[in-house]
Amino acid sequence: MEYGYARVSCADQNLGRQIEEFLKFGIQRNKIYCDKQSGKNFDRKEYARLVKRLKQGDLLVIKSIDRLGRNYDAIIAEWSKITNKIGADILVLDMPLLDTRTKADNLVGKFISDIVLQVLSFVAENERQNIRIRQAEGIALAKKSGTRFGRPKTVYSEDFIQIAELYNEKCITLNEALDTLSMKQSTFFYHLNQYSCKSSDIAQ
Repeated sequence: MEYGYARVSCADQNLGRQIEEFLKFGIQRNKIYCDKQSGKNFDRKEYARLVKRLKQGDLLVIKSIDRLGRNYDAIIAEWSKITNKIGADILVLDMPLLDTRTKADNLVGKFISDIVLQVLSFVAENERQNIRIRQAEGIALAKKSGTRFGRPKTVYSEDFIQIAELYNEKCITLNEALDTLSMKQSTFFYHLNQYSCKSSDIAQ
């Protein structure tokens, strides 16, 4: 049985190109498993379902090695589990040297395949680490230039401030405050707490 595995890192990325390659290869659509999740580890729902289906003599097809994962040690371990423990084959479409179907009885070919796998796995993890470094550098630069991250602070109207202060001073009841602001109780108390904290910070 032939299976395809496609992966992208983010929910808004498209799996179409990988799926199209599998269909061209001849894999049935219901035998293609897809994850929209980081490749830092193999804790992925669809990948786990796929591995449970794999058995000796099956073929797992992936577009490129980084679609399998981006963690060097984890890729090597997973590759070994599939090819040695389960007894299935793996084909990487973008790297024909990584095709265990033709390397089983060829020691030289297997040796080359193992070297290529380790090099590409290292490259995949190295790129993942570089992405994290670039993200950290981008965030640091943005903060330096004044960009703020996280939920923007609420700016309260004069009406809310007046009602909040009257309520805090017990000049009006809770119902009067809610009716005036047309707020639910939970919403009023949330913003009252936020306003009180903000006022406390300014006072300090």
